[in-house]
Amino acid sequence: MTFTAEKIDFRSDTVTRPDETMRRAMAVAKVADNVIDVDPTMRALEERAAKLLGMPAALWTPSGTMANLIALSIHLQRGDRFLAPRGAHVLTNELGSAAWLAGGMPDPLEHDAGPGRPTPETLDSAIGAAGGPYYTLRTTLLCLENTHNAAGGAVTPPHEHARLLATAKQAGLKVHLDGARIWHAAVALGVPPAALTVGVDSVSACFSKGLGAPVGSVVAGSEAFVEQARRMRQMLGGGVRQGGVLAAACLVGLDRIDDLENTHEDARRMATGLHELGWDVTTPQTNIVLAGVPDVAATLSALASLGIQALPMSGKVRFVMHRDLASTAVEESLRRIKNGSAA
Repeated sequence: MTFTAEKIDFRSDTVTRPDETMRRAMAVAKVADNVIDVDPTMRALEERAAKLLGMPAALWTPSGTMANLIALSIHLQRGDRFLAPRGAHVLTNELGSAAWLAGGMPDPLEHDAGPGRPTPETLDSAIGAAGGPYYTLRTTLLCLENTHNAAGGAVTPPHEHARLLATAKQAGLKVHLDGARIWHAAVALGVPPAALTVGVDSVSACFSKGLGAPVGSVVAGSEAFVEQARRMRQMLGGGVRQGGVLAAACLVGLDRIDDLENTHEDARRMATGLHELGWDVTTPQTNIVLAGVPDVAATLSALASLGIQALPMSGKVRFVMHRDLASTAVEESLRRIKNGSAA
């Protein structure tokens, strides 16, 4: 039987669509050719994002994958090795561009400090001793991710971030932070985003994950870093012309960071409800719920038959809360699951 009621879309917080306020801002945005000149709205966004992230400068990019690739291309040389927590986006969701295009050999770190987080001891052991033979890889970069998507939107608090940074810097490593959902981490911890970037050499952040913008990320760092990043963006085909139309949407999204707490509450209610129905879930820290089930594919198919859309992640079923969900979406989903036995 085909389910005819309205579908409930938990696939990602990137499925949102610009609302009327965002569309109006896009329509009236002041623009210029951002490749041969400076688009005023793009400049306003980059300056605001840099300030929020606690960095001297920032550069808009069409996607978070490009933002990360730009950073890794600047920090790495061919024959370098970089470390990242197991399951990090730069390891599993960017089609090997870190190795293929940036020229770095990735190596995962286990999550022995908690979901998405290695301990400083694990990091130190992975870095190893300096001064090996010329034919060995040079470990030059640490990539962190906050929140860690594949670990269920897990947050790294400032004190753990500081210890990892200290270990990396003592060994002479650069540090890039994939902060695609850093806004979520900041809201969950009740701290400014800049409190989560202390000491990093670069950071990326996304405007289409949770904030509702249709396109756009940012990569931030020093003035010199951003100057290099601008050239790399152009090389990768990321230079856009009247980009202020898109930047305007991102600016509206930044006005809505505090609204993310609503999606965190939705995630907690969803997790509680699934647990009461016998699902294997833990309390989420942000807007992502990971549910362990015996057969992921069968469960996703059963959910789809109930009009509930979700995706697999880390061998589990992932439900992502976002601003476009109806206020009744969680309760309605739980009702359908209870009555339809989707587990």
